[in-house]
Amino acid sequence: MRLGLSSLFGLTLLVPPALAQDITLRLPVACEIGRSCFIQHYVDRDPSPSVSDYQCGTLTYEGHDGTDIRVPTMAAQKAGVDVVAAADGKVLRTRDGVEDVSLTGRGRDSVANTECGNGAVVDHGNGWEAQYCHLAKGRIKVKSGDTLKAGDRIGQVGLSGMTEFPHLHFTLRKDGKPVDPFAYGAPEKSCGGGKSLWENSLQQTLAYQGGSVLNKGFASGPVTMEAIESGATEQETPTTRSPALVAFVRAIGLKGGDVQTLTLFDPDGKPLAQNKAPPLDRDKAQWMAFSGVKQPQGGFRPGLYRAIYRVERDGKPAIEQAFGISLRP
Repeated sequence: MRLGLSSLFGLTLLVPPALAQDITLRLPVACEIGRSCFIQHYVDRDPSPSVSDYQCGTLTYEGHDGTDIRVPTMAAQKAGVDVVAAADGKVLRTRDGVEDVSLTGRGRDSVANTECGNGAVVDHGNGWEAQYCHLAKGRIKVKSGDTLKAGDRIGQVGLSGMTEFPHLHFTLRKDGKPVDPFAYGAPEKSCGGGKSLWENSLQQTLAYQGGSVLNKGFASGPVTMEAIESGATEQETPTTRSPALVAFVRAIGLKGGDVQTLTLFDPDGKPLAQNKAPPLDRDKAQWMAFSGVKQPQGGFRPGLYRAIYRVERDGKPAIEQAFGISLRP
């Protein structure tokens, strides 16, 4: 009987090829998932014209080959949110100079051949490669040939290329083929299979969410999607003398049939206003809801006003967020 060196010395020197080729990823955006950034889209795991994310949900779109990590407003993007290396590697190529302009109203032809916008491609070794897309113009900090450590700054989140909102599109490839970092090795169209490639410290924060609240707050008048996106609503602080008190939310990842309710409560916990929307007619990438009242005679009472946003899906609670504001004269 022949003994290999590993058996002779009681060591395991031969590592199975599949395990030896694995990669461990850190979050490629310097943000906190669920607070300062959110996952808008996952990899589309359905090869047919239908779509499916790794949990057989609908947080993706046809042919999407990466993970979209979104910041909540343009104000946050302009303040600067770093894009960092997800693992050690070497920069293969970069592109800069593409304007940070939303695709809305311009059409896909306006970004032909620059769909990724400003970005970088990084070789992470052992056949692993990552593409970092939609970076901000003039903020790329690396060049071809640079050696990176995990966490090193590559650039900042932008709005360049084929996108309608500020985010990083992160595509991971193994031997030239896109893979899903949430479900590596899972069969197509499977639900919850495969292996997560994210580092252990991220497993809980990256747990799948079937929809999230992207923005929430209070305003003193009508709220528009544009005001939320620009960050203008965050600059306003209602008082007891405001013409109205309006609670608002913007949610992402809603599904057809979802029933949304947004209720505003006074300092005594009594409902002041409620907006219960009819069931959604189809899946929605994002949706805004608001509920409010005009200023009563003599102004609003000082105190803590609360709002609760609930989403019911298939008869069960799917999302719930509570938030409040203290009104002062």
